[in-house]
Amino acid sequence: MTVSDNNIKKHIEDQTAFNSGKDLLAGKHINSLQLIDITLSLVEKIKNLDSETEKSMVDYMTDEALQEFCRINQYFSFNNESVNELKGIYLLLNQKIRRLDSNAAQSSMDAIGREHYENLCNWLVQTNAFAGKIYTVDKEIAQPVACSEYTYDLQVKILQIDLNQLLEPVLDIGCGRELNLVNYLRDNGIEAYGIDRFENKNPYYEKTDWLEYTFEPDKWGSIISNLGFSNHFIHHNLRTDGNFRGYAQKYMEIIHSLKIGGTFYYAPDLPFIEKHLDVTKFQYTGFSIEGVKFKASHIRKIS
Repeated sequence: MTVSDNNIKKHIEDQTAFNSGKDLLAGKHINSLQLIDITLSLVEKIKNLDSETEKSMVDYMTDEALQEFCRINQYFSFNNESVNELKGIYLLLNQKIRRLDSNAAQSSMDAIGREHYENLCNWLVQTNAFAGKIYTVDKEIAQPVACSEYTYDLQVKILQIDLNQLLEPVLDIGCGRELNLVNYLRDNGIEAYGIDRFENKNPYYEKTDWLEYTFEPDKWGSIISNLGFSNHFIHHNLRTDGNFRGYAQKYMEIIHSLKIGGTFYYAPDLPFIEKHLDVTKFQYTGFSIEGVKFKASHIRKIS
């Protein structure tokens, strides 16, 4: 997906940067979320977009927004349905801008902006109900619960992976936009792929939500997820409204997608489910990690 007009693309990026870090759920009296000024020439360009270019622009706006949401809180979860709903919100915004009169006052844009951010707020609470509980209404800036893209050597060290024993093909769940580990493995002649939830043109990458990705039985030699899938599993297991059943089902799907002799490498460990594994089919090994309380887990499929 590309936005062909650089002026439109830059405006979208500037808009995201202007509101970056602001709490969407803050009280209206302190909420400074707003649409930045837009030139008449840019409005005219938007009005004259063909349907395919408009779709491309809406896709870009949606991806920029999703990146910002996940930068603020890595535990926000957006399935295909919620992403399509978000695209609908941005399509509506674009349609309202396209209907603007050339002589429209700034107050018209302000009104469009207020409606747009109210739509975003309602969408976020509907798709991630816990957001309405953890974010207060008296702070303009949201406290981030972010994640990092770790270097390949740190991931190998934390997960205690012996590259000489790594069975192919390899899948990195939550590989990050930079595909650090995937690229390193491929540079060393190991067939590796990655999945994550953001746009990326890397041919060995698939944009998908890990709960919606189909892990086919007996397909993978090794599956890796450092502070990714299991971290979110724990988060949902601790929440009263968490999708812990969905994560438990997906966990079992993941380990059954291993080939015989294949291993699922992940951290943090999941003792509440690992203790229930069928020992005739799966072998668990836990490894202590210096400086932290949790362990790294290896789940090897033995039959």
